[in-house]
Amino acid sequence: MAKLTKNQKLAAEKIEAGKLYTVAEASALVKEITHTKFDASVDIDVRLGVDPRKANQMVRGVVSLPNGTGKVVRVLALCTPDQEAAAKEAGADYVGLDEYIEKIKGGWTDIDVIITMPQIMGKIGALGRVLGPRGLMPNPKSGTVTMDVAKAVKEVKQGKIDFKVDKFGIVHTSIGKVSFTPEAIAQNANEFIQTIIKLRPATAKGEYIKSIYLSSTMSQGIKIDTKTL
Repeated sequence: MAKLTKNQKLAAEKIEAGKLYTVAEASALVKEITHTKFDASVDIDVRLGVDPRKANQMVRGVVSLPNGTGKVVRVLALCTPDQEAAAKEAGADYVGLDEYIEKIKGGWTDIDVIITMPQIMGKIGALGRVLGPRGLMPNPKSGTVTMDVAKAVKEVKQGKIDFKVDKFGIVHTSIGKVSFTPEAIAQNANEFIQTIIKLRPATAKGEYIKSIYLSSTMSQGIKIDTKTL
């Protein structure tokens, strides 16, 4: 069994065995138990009572975190010439069309999000083998295929994220950084959780939110009391 470091022992002592925490308590505690030299991400894991194998129980959506993610998101806007100026002004890191499609065909993927327009999806479809495995393929459900490219770019830059339940029934995402205040972490966590609750499939039976854990990149998970939501 691996030996715990001094910081890991201190962190373990701060988490009471068997205790369930409120979102506010967990948000403050995750800062206390994180001792990384870098600004670690704050992650949330929500286990749902759904069967992702059934199409009518797939939980997928988008949420705009009130305090952003704390990450620098590199955005590529693939759009028509009349939308390029607005996309650049909104903060897109790369703007264009055919030249970037050719770059992606050549293996270039130094981006985090691609935003495009419905009429351009025909050209992007051929990039599925490159973009699909990296989770970069634009999708109307995540708001990355739209006629208002500038608005979508701005929302992503300000902290809009998309999420999807995995095959184990878990939704996992980052909701901020350890450098955030406890209040900012809690606000982001609550916004994310409430969005998940609103997306409950009508066909989901029994307990919907089974468990929620808050953690940082290299910390223990802190279990949240779902009854306090």
